[in-house]
Amino acid sequence: AEGVILGGYRYTVYKSSADGSGGGDGAPKLARVDVVGSMSAAAKEALARGSTIAAGVCVARDLSNEPGGSLTAPAFARKATAVARKAGLKSKVWNEAEIKKQRLGGLLGVNRGSTHPPRYVELTYEPEGDPVATLAFVGKGITFDAGGLSIKTAQGMMAMKMDMCGAAAIIGAMSVLPAVGAPVRVKGYLPMTDNMLGGDATRPGDVLTIRNGKTIEVLNTDAEGRLILADALSLACEDEPDAVVDLATLTGACMVALGPSIAGLMGNDEPLIDEIRAAADRAGERVWPLPLPADYAKQFESNVADMKNIGGNHGGALTAGLILQQFVADGIPWAHLDIAGPARAESDDGEISKGGTGFGVRTLVELALSYASSN
Repeated sequence: AEGVILGGYRYTVYKSSADGSGGGDGAPKLARVDVVGSMSAAAKEALARGSTIAAGVCVARDLSNEPGGSLTAPAFARKATAVARKAGLKSKVWNEAEIKKQRLGGLLGVNRGSTHPPRYVELTYEPEGDPVATLAFVGKGITFDAGGLSIKTAQGMMAMKMDMCGAAAIIGAMSVLPAVGAPVRVKGYLPMTDNMLGGDATRPGDVLTIRNGKTIEVLNTDAEGRLILADALSLACEDEPDAVVDLATLTGACMVALGPSIAGLMGNDEPLIDEIRAAADRAGERVWPLPLPADYAKQFESNVADMKNIGGNHGGALTAGLILQQFVADGIPWAHLDIAGPARAESDDGEISKGGTGFGVRTLVELALSYASSN
């Protein structure tokens, strides 16, 4: 069921149709699928679950494929809360004034070049009965990344409407948790903004103060994802969850290391890393562990702040992960998934369609289902 639905997915919202109503591309549409054979209760349950999870992936794909000019941070927040309302999740949205009050300096710093205000969204799933654990999912929500004053090339911007795939995956995953009956409480922490150029944009050399009080010297405004994630990770850790997992299209360096279809997996807790690997294997999503060498932290030492937002010329995926680790509280298991490669596809391939792939949705759902029993 999963494969049929995902393989048939196409994003046609902006394609015209013969009657002028939009949403058409002229391609044949799959009307139904007939399953031949004895339908045991287990088979029916598996079909229903596969269809449900695939629907969550499609939620993430729809969000990822939306143009950045229409999916501004306020629009993204509205869509996230609409999904939450339909799924039976709780939601909370902070506007710019509340973001300032809550001291999210990384998010505000990235947003300074934009004409669209930032948003911060929290989603909460509460299971029936007492939750056996609490998981925190943190997602990068950069709705378009022009690079800020450290501007990208034209080619480098081509797919940057999808720099919010981490947040989209969390929204998609959480949308199906009530239907699959995950026994854990899950909270999603989603900072949202674009990264644009403007007269008041953050300049190289500026210093930002993050929610947890640590300061970052911004030497490259195109290394912005870690800045907004720093705030969200700080907030997640304040809630003292049993584990934190963040997803982000964070570095091109991870794609250099692992190619376009494998996510990099890092963290501070080997059992959590092993559990995510097992969940990804069951989900059919490819991840591979990468190290976080403590000595690499020297690369982002700063003379004027607690740290710089960039490391050296090599090992960029690892130094980015190490920077994120500075905002994870001691004693909290944490894992980071760099999904820069598999979050989007250049062409159709089996169950993958060109564009946003919804990578991470199935792994997060599997993790939420299995975490309680393994811990």
